[in-house]
Amino acid sequence: SCKVFFAKDPLKIVRAQGQYMFDDKGEKYLDCINNVAHVGHSHPYVIKAATKQMELLNTNSRFLHDNLVQYAQRLTATLPEKLSVCYFVNSGSEANDLALRLARQYHGHQDVITLE
Repeated sequence: SCKVFFAKDPLKIVRAQGQYMFDDKGEKYLDCINNVAHVGHSHPYVIKAATKQMELLNTNSRFLHDNLVQYAQRLTATLPEKLSVCYFVNSGSEANDLALRLARQYHGHQDVITLE
């Protein structure tokens, strides 16, 4: 049930920079699939910030840390008052799973309708 993109002529992407990805033959492709719209691949600011954080602590959000609270406060300060709770997840799949669990808890129903 897992679909492979480009099954007949698979791409072997080996690196990326900005909005482009490069295959093992040096061919350049415009990345229209990943989250490249945010800051692009290999963005120097993001690399510097990530490196600085990983030099201090490289973990996920399951453990308490002041930076999570500070980020949540900064984020919610930009939103309407009703949007005052943050859930930090590491992927779209995890976000969808959490949203489904929250909806089931709130409504007490287990049924789901999905569209393809």
